[in-house]
Amino acid sequence: MINVLVVDDSALVRKLIGKVFAEQPDFGVSFARNGKEALASIAASVPDVVTLDVHMPEMDGLACLDRIMIEHPCPVIMVSSMTAEGANATLEALRLGAVDFVAKPTGAVSLRIDEMAPELVQKVRQAAGVRLKRSLRLRDRVRHRMSGNVQPVAFRTPKVTRAAATGDGMVLVGVSTGGPPALEALLAGLPASFPWPILVAQHMPETFTGPLARRLDGLCEVKVTEVRKPTVLEPGCAYIGRGDADIIVSRRGGGLVAMAAPSTVDYPWHPSADRLVRSALNHMAASQLIGVLMTGMGNDGAEAMTLLQAKGGRTIAESEETAIVWGMPGELVKAGGADFVVPLPGIAAQLQKLVP
Repeated sequence: MINVLVVDDSALVRKLIGKVFAEQPDFGVSFARNGKEALASIAASVPDVVTLDVHMPEMDGLACLDRIMIEHPCPVIMVSSMTAEGANATLEALRLGAVDFVAKPTGAVSLRIDEMAPELVQKVRQAAGVRLKRSLRLRDRVRHRMSGNVQPVAFRTPKVTRAAATGDGMVLVGVSTGGPPALEALLAGLPASFPWPILVAQHMPETFTGPLARRLDGLCEVKVTEVRKPTVLEPGCAYIGRGDADIIVSRRGGGLVAMAAPSTVDYPWHPSADRLVRSALNHMAASQLIGVLMTGMGNDGAEAMTLLQAKGGRTIAESEETAIVWGMPGELVKAGGADFVVPLPGIAAQLQKLVP
Protein backbone atom coordinates (compact mmCIF):
# COMPACT_ATOMS: atom_id res chain seq x y z
CA MET A 1 0.00 0.00 0.00
CA ILE A 2 1.30 3.45 -0.99
CA ASN A 3 0.29 6.09 1.53
CA VAL A 4 -0.13 9.50 -0.10
CA LEU A 5 -0.63 12.83 1.65
CA VAL A 6 -2.50 15.28 -0.63
CA VAL A 7 -1.82 18.90 0.32
CA ASP A 8 -4.01 21.57 -1.30
CA ASP A 9 -6.01 24.50 0.03
CA SER A 10 -8.90 23.79 -2.36
CA ALA A 11 -11.48 21.36 -0.99
CA LEU A 12 -12.52 20.55 -4.56
CA VAL A 13 -8.98 19.73 -5.67
CA ARG A 14 -8.42 17.55 -2.58
CA LYS A 15 -11.64 15.69 -3.36
CA LEU A 16 -10.76 15.19 -7.03
CA ILE A 17 -7.19 14.07 -6.42
CA GLY A 18 -8.33 11.86 -3.58
CA LYS A 19 -10.80 10.20 -5.94
CA VAL A 20 -8.01 9.54 -8.45
CA PHE A 21 -6.04 7.61 -5.85
CA ALA A 22 -9.09 5.93 -4.32
CA GLU A 23 -9.76 4.29 -7.69
CA GLN A 24 -6.36 2.55 -7.49
CA PRO A 25 -6.14 -0.65 -5.42
CA ASP A 26 -2.72 0.10 -3.93
CA PHE A 27 -3.17 3.64 -2.57
CA GLY A 28 -4.20 5.02 0.79
CA VAL A 29 -4.93 8.75 0.96
CA SER A 30 -4.87 11.42 3.65
CA PHE A 31 -5.27 15.19 3.29
CA ALA A 32 -3.98 18.53 4.54
CA ARG A 33 -5.34 22.00 3.74
CA ASN A 34 -2.08 23.92 3.98
CA GLY A 35 1.61 23.65 4.75
CA LYS A 36 1.19 23.80 8.53
CA GLU A 37 -1.30 20.94 8.53
CA ALA A 38 0.96 18.99 6.20
CA LEU A 39 3.98 19.33 8.51
CA ALA A 40 1.94 18.20 11.50
CA SER A 41 0.63 15.20 9.58
CA ILE A 42 4.08 14.22 8.33
CA ALA A 43 5.56 14.52 11.82
CA ALA A 44 2.89 12.14 13.15
CA SER A 45 3.28 9.58 10.36
CA VAL A 46 5.67 10.08 7.44
CA PRO A 47 3.79 9.18 4.21
CA ASP A 48 5.35 7.34 1.29
CA VAL A 49 4.70 10.32 -1.01
CA VAL A 50 3.39 13.88 -0.65
CA THR A 51 1.61 15.77 -3.43
CA LEU A 52 2.04 19.46 -2.70
CA ASP A 53 0.31 22.49 -4.17
CA VAL A 54 2.55 25.51 -4.73
CA HIS A 55 0.17 28.33 -3.79
CA MET A 56 -1.48 28.01 -0.37
CA PRO A 57 -2.33 30.38 2.51
CA GLU A 58 -0.49 30.44 5.85
CA MET A 59 2.48 28.46 4.49
CA ASP A 60 2.99 28.09 0.76
CA GLY A 61 4.24 24.99 -0.98
CA LEU A 62 7.87 26.08 -1.27
CA ALA A 63 8.16 26.96 2.42
CA CYS A 64 6.47 23.68 3.32
CA LEU A 65 8.75 21.69 1.01
CA ASP A 66 11.82 23.33 2.52
CA ARG A 67 10.69 22.24 5.98
CA ILE A 68 9.84 18.72 4.82
CA MET A 69 13.27 18.21 3.28
CA ILE A 70 14.98 19.41 6.45
CA GLU A 71 12.80 17.84 9.12
CA HIS A 72 11.22 14.72 7.60
CA PRO A 73 12.68 14.01 4.13
CA CYS A 74 10.28 12.05 1.92
CA PRO A 75 9.41 12.00 -1.80
CA VAL A 76 7.38 15.05 -2.84
CA ILE A 77 5.53 15.63 -6.12
CA MET A 78 4.65 19.27 -6.79
CA VAL A 79 1.27 20.11 -8.35
CA SER A 80 2.00 23.24 -10.35
CA SER A 81 0.13 25.67 -12.56
CA MET A 82 1.16 25.99 -16.21
CA THR A 83 2.13 29.65 -15.93
CA ALA A 84 5.51 31.41 -16.00
CA GLU A 85 5.19 32.03 -12.27
CA GLY A 86 4.23 28.41 -11.70
CA ALA A 87 7.19 27.22 -13.79
CA ASN A 88 9.69 29.27 -11.79
CA ALA A 89 8.22 28.05 -8.51
CA THR A 90 8.37 24.47 -9.74
CA LEU A 91 12.02 24.77 -10.73
CA GLU A 92 12.80 26.17 -7.29
CA ALA A 93 10.90 23.24 -5.75
CA LEU A 94 12.97 20.74 -7.71
CA ARG A 95 16.09 22.49 -6.51
CA LEU A 96 14.88 22.27 -2.91
CA GLY A 97 14.44 18.51 -3.23
CA ALA A 98 11.08 17.70 -4.84
CA VAL A 99 11.28 14.50 -6.89
CA ASP A 100 9.02 15.60 -9.74
CA PHE A 101 5.99 17.70 -10.65
CA VAL A 102 2.61 17.36 -12.32
CA ALA A 103 1.05 20.25 -14.20
CA LYS A 104 -2.34 21.28 -12.86
CA PRO A 105 -4.94 21.48 -15.66
CA THR A 106 -5.92 24.93 -16.84
CA GLY A 107 -9.56 25.99 -16.64
CA ALA A 108 -12.06 23.96 -14.64
CA VAL A 109 -10.05 21.30 -12.80
CA SER A 110 -13.18 19.21 -12.28
CA LEU A 111 -13.63 18.88 -16.04
CA ARG A 112 -10.00 18.06 -16.83
CA ILE A 113 -8.87 15.95 -13.88
CA ASP A 114 -9.05 12.85 -16.11
CA GLU A 115 -6.27 14.35 -18.28
CA MET A 116 -4.04 14.76 -15.26
CA ALA A 117 -4.88 11.46 -13.50
CA PRO A 118 -2.70 8.93 -15.41
CA GLU A 119 0.44 11.05 -15.11
CA LEU A 120 -0.24 11.80 -11.45
CA VAL A 121 -0.71 8.12 -10.56
CA GLN A 122 2.35 7.08 -12.56
CA LYS A 123 4.62 9.69 -11.00
CA VAL A 124 3.42 9.10 -7.45
CA ARG A 125 3.81 5.35 -7.84
CA GLN A 126 7.32 5.92 -9.18
CA ALA A 127 8.16 8.39 -6.39
CA ALA A 128 7.15 5.80 -3.79
CA GLY A 129 10.14 3.75 -4.91
CA VAL A 130 12.60 6.63 -4.73
CA ARG A 131 15.05 6.56 -1.87
CA LEU A 132 16.22 10.09 -1.19
CA LYS A 133 19.98 10.38 -0.99
CA ARG A 134 21.32 10.65 2.54
CA SER A 135 23.44 13.57 1.37
CA LEU A 136 20.41 15.59 0.22
CA ARG A 137 20.71 18.94 2.02
CA LEU A 138 22.64 17.18 4.78
CA ARG A 139 24.28 20.39 5.99
CA ASP A 140 20.89 22.05 6.43
CA ARG A 141 19.49 19.04 8.29
CA VAL A 142 22.44 19.00 10.70
CA ARG A 143 22.11 22.74 11.29
CA HIS A 144 18.39 22.30 11.99
CA ARG A 145 18.98 19.55 14.55
CA MET A 146 21.62 21.65 16.29
CA SER A 147 19.82 25.00 16.30
CA GLY A 148 16.18 24.35 15.42
CA ASN A 149 16.27 26.60 12.38
CA VAL A 150 17.75 26.72 8.92
CA GLN A 151 18.73 29.41 6.49
CA PRO A 152 16.94 29.31 3.13
CA VAL A 153 18.75 27.84 0.16
CA ALA A 154 20.52 30.58 -1.84
CA PHE A 155 21.41 30.53 -5.49
CA ARG A 156 25.04 30.55 -6.46
CA THR A 157 25.70 33.59 -8.62
CA PRO A 158 29.09 33.15 -10.30
CA LYS A 159 30.69 35.82 -12.38
CA VAL A 160 29.53 35.02 -15.90
CA THR A 161 32.24 35.19 -18.53
CA ARG A 162 32.00 34.25 -22.20
CA ALA A 163 35.26 33.16 -23.74
CA ALA A 164 35.96 32.23 -27.33
CA ALA A 165 36.47 28.51 -27.86
CA THR A 166 37.26 26.13 -30.66
CA GLY A 167 36.48 22.49 -31.29
CA ASP A 168 34.70 20.09 -33.59
CA GLY A 169 32.11 17.93 -31.87
CA MET A 170 29.13 18.08 -29.57
CA VAL A 171 27.77 16.71 -26.31
CA LEU A 172 24.26 15.20 -26.32
CA VAL A 173 22.46 15.04 -22.97
CA GLY A 174 19.28 13.13 -22.11
CA VAL A 175 17.56 13.62 -18.75
CA SER A 176 14.09 13.41 -17.22
CA THR A 177 12.89 13.02 -13.62
CA GLY A 178 15.23 14.97 -11.33
CA GLY A 179 16.70 16.69 -14.37
CA PRO A 180 16.86 20.42 -13.48
CA PRO A 181 19.15 19.98 -10.44
CA ALA A 182 21.20 17.42 -12.38
CA LEU A 183 21.60 19.83 -15.29
CA GLU A 184 22.64 22.57 -12.90
CA ALA A 185 25.33 20.29 -11.44
CA LEU A 186 26.56 19.34 -14.90
CA LEU A 187 26.53 22.73 -16.63
CA ALA A 188 27.79 24.72 -13.65
CA GLY A 189 30.84 22.49 -13.67
CA LEU A 190 31.84 23.52 -17.19
CA PRO A 191 33.84 26.66 -18.07
CA ALA A 192 32.72 29.26 -20.60
CA SER A 193 35.64 28.06 -22.75
CA PHE A 194 34.24 24.52 -23.06
CA PRO A 195 35.05 23.77 -26.71
CA TRP A 196 31.90 21.91 -27.81
CA PRO A 197 28.22 22.85 -27.83
CA ILE A 198 25.94 20.88 -25.48
CA LEU A 199 22.45 19.87 -26.62
CA VAL A 200 19.93 18.86 -23.95
CA ALA A 201 16.75 16.80 -24.22
CA GLN A 202 15.00 17.34 -20.86
CA HIS A 203 11.52 15.79 -20.61
CA MET A 204 9.40 18.80 -19.65
CA PRO A 205 6.35 20.76 -20.87
CA GLU A 206 6.87 23.79 -23.10
CA THR A 207 5.88 26.21 -20.33
CA PHE A 208 8.84 25.10 -18.24
CA THR A 209 11.79 24.79 -20.62
CA GLY A 210 12.16 28.53 -21.22
CA PRO A 211 12.34 29.38 -17.50
CA LEU A 212 14.70 26.41 -17.01
CA ALA A 213 17.08 27.73 -19.67
CA ARG A 214 17.03 31.25 -18.23
CA ARG A 215 17.59 29.93 -14.73
CA LEU A 216 20.57 27.81 -15.79
CA ASP A 217 22.02 30.67 -17.82
CA GLY A 218 22.15 32.80 -14.68
CA LEU A 219 23.90 30.05 -12.73
CA CYS A 220 26.45 28.78 -15.24
CA GLU A 221 29.44 30.13 -17.12
CA VAL A 222 28.36 28.44 -20.35
CA LYS A 223 25.60 30.30 -22.16
CA VAL A 224 22.26 28.46 -21.90
CA THR A 225 19.35 29.06 -24.28
CA GLU A 226 16.09 27.36 -25.21
CA VAL A 227 15.83 26.20 -28.83
CA ARG A 228 12.65 27.56 -30.43
CA LYS A 229 13.96 28.16 -33.96
CA PRO A 230 16.97 27.01 -36.03
CA THR A 231 19.96 28.03 -33.93
CA VAL A 232 23.59 27.90 -35.04
CA LEU A 233 25.61 25.72 -32.68
CA GLU A 234 28.53 27.42 -30.96
CA PRO A 235 31.16 26.20 -28.48
CA GLY A 236 30.68 27.09 -24.84
CA CYS A 237 26.89 27.09 -25.24
CA ALA A 238 24.17 24.74 -24.02
CA TYR A 239 20.89 24.37 -25.89
CA ILE A 240 17.74 23.23 -24.07
CA GLY A 241 15.10 21.57 -26.26
CA ARG A 242 11.69 23.24 -26.24
CA GLY A 243 9.16 21.21 -24.28
CA ASP A 244 6.41 19.26 -26.04
CA ALA A 245 8.65 19.11 -29.15
CA ASP A 246 11.97 17.45 -29.98
CA ILE A 247 15.42 18.97 -30.34
CA ILE A 248 17.30 17.73 -33.40
CA VAL A 249 20.53 18.47 -35.22
CA SER A 250 20.30 19.66 -38.82
CA ARG A 251 22.46 21.40 -41.38
CA ARG A 252 21.74 24.87 -42.75
CA GLY A 253 24.00 26.67 -45.21
CA GLY A 254 26.91 24.37 -44.51
CA GLY A 255 26.71 24.78 -40.74
CA LEU A 256 25.10 22.71 -38.01
CA VAL A 257 22.05 24.01 -36.21
CA ALA A 258 19.76 22.84 -33.42
CA MET A 259 16.07 22.87 -34.29
CA ALA A 260 12.75 22.31 -32.54
CA ALA A 261 10.92 19.57 -34.43
CA PRO A 262 7.26 18.59 -33.93
CA SER A 263 6.91 15.51 -31.75
CA THR A 264 6.03 12.21 -33.43
CA VAL A 265 4.47 8.95 -32.21
CA ASP A 266 7.76 7.18 -32.95
CA TYR A 267 9.22 8.71 -29.80
CA PRO A 268 7.06 8.56 -26.64
CA TRP A 269 8.99 11.12 -24.53
CA HIS A 270 9.64 14.75 -25.43
CA PRO A 271 12.04 16.30 -26.00
CA SER A 272 13.38 12.88 -27.07
CA ALA A 273 16.97 11.92 -26.24
CA ASP A 274 16.80 9.04 -28.74
CA ARG A 275 15.76 11.35 -31.56
CA LEU A 276 18.40 13.92 -30.64
CA VAL A 277 21.21 11.35 -30.79
CA ARG A 278 20.00 9.78 -34.04
CA SER A 279 19.72 13.18 -35.70
CA ALA A 280 23.28 14.05 -34.67
CA LEU A 281 24.54 10.76 -36.12
CA ASN A 282 23.02 11.78 -39.45
CA HIS A 283 25.36 14.77 -39.67
CA MET A 284 28.48 13.93 -37.68
CA ALA A 285 30.81 11.00 -37.18
CA ALA A 286 30.15 9.12 -33.95
CA SER A 287 33.73 9.83 -32.88
CA GLN A 288 32.80 13.53 -32.71
CA LEU A 289 29.93 12.90 -30.29
CA ILE A 290 29.65 12.26 -26.56
CA GLY A 291 26.35 11.07 -25.11
CA VAL A 292 25.43 11.73 -21.49
CA LEU A 293 22.40 10.02 -19.96
CA MET A 294 21.31 11.17 -16.52
CA THR A 295 18.49 10.62 -14.05
CA GLY A 296 15.07 9.81 -15.48
CA MET A 297 12.22 7.34 -15.70
CA GLY A 298 12.00 4.93 -18.63
CA ASN A 299 14.60 4.15 -21.27
CA ASP A 300 14.73 7.20 -23.55
CA GLY A 301 18.22 7.64 -24.96
CA ALA A 302 19.55 4.21 -24.00
CA GLU A 303 19.07 2.57 -27.41
CA ALA A 304 20.43 5.49 -29.43
CA MET A 305 23.42 6.02 -27.13
CA THR A 306 24.24 2.31 -27.28
CA LEU A 307 24.26 2.70 -31.08
CA LEU A 308 26.42 5.79 -30.72
CA GLN A 309 28.95 3.83 -28.69
CA ALA A 310 28.93 0.92 -31.15
CA LYS A 311 29.75 3.35 -33.98
CA GLY A 312 32.75 4.76 -32.11
CA GLY A 313 31.26 7.52 -29.97
CA ARG A 314 31.72 7.82 -26.23
CA THR A 315 29.01 7.66 -23.59
CA ILE A 316 28.58 8.56 -19.93
CA ALA A 317 25.81 7.24 -17.66
CA GLU A 318 25.03 8.79 -14.30
CA SER A 319 25.62 6.23 -11.57
CA GLU A 320 22.82 4.76 -9.49
CA GLU A 321 24.19 6.28 -6.29
CA THR A 322 23.30 9.84 -7.37
CA ALA A 323 20.40 9.40 -9.83
CA ILE A 324 16.95 10.25 -8.45
CA VAL A 325 15.59 7.58 -10.81
CA TRP A 326 18.12 5.20 -12.36
CA GLY A 327 15.84 4.32 -15.26
CA MET A 328 17.40 5.96 -18.33
CA PRO A 329 21.08 5.69 -17.32
CA GLY A 330 20.45 2.24 -15.85
CA GLU A 331 19.08 1.00 -19.18
CA LEU A 332 22.19 2.29 -20.94
CA VAL A 333 24.41 0.44 -18.48
CA LYS A 334 22.36 -2.77 -18.80
CA ALA A 335 22.63 -2.59 -22.59
CA GLY A 336 26.42 -2.39 -22.31
CA GLY A 337 26.38 1.03 -23.94
CA ALA A 338 28.05 3.09 -21.21
CA ASP A 339 31.78 3.76 -21.49
CA PHE A 340 31.78 5.53 -18.14
CA VAL A 341 29.41 5.26 -15.16
CA VAL A 342 29.99 8.39 -13.11
CA PRO A 343 28.34 10.00 -10.05
CA LEU A 344 26.66 13.30 -10.93
CA PRO A 345 29.32 15.57 -9.31
CA GLY A 346 32.00 13.97 -11.52
CA ILE A 347 30.29 14.11 -14.94
CA ALA A 348 31.50 17.61 -15.84
CA ALA A 349 35.08 16.68 -14.99
CA GLN A 350 34.76 13.49 -17.04
CA LEU A 351 33.54 15.52 -20.04
CA GLN A 352 36.51 17.85 -19.77
CA LYS A 353 38.85 14.86 -19.85
CA LEU A 354 37.20 13.53 -23.01
CA VAL A 355 36.86 16.76 -24.98
CA PRO A 356 40.14 17.88 -26.57
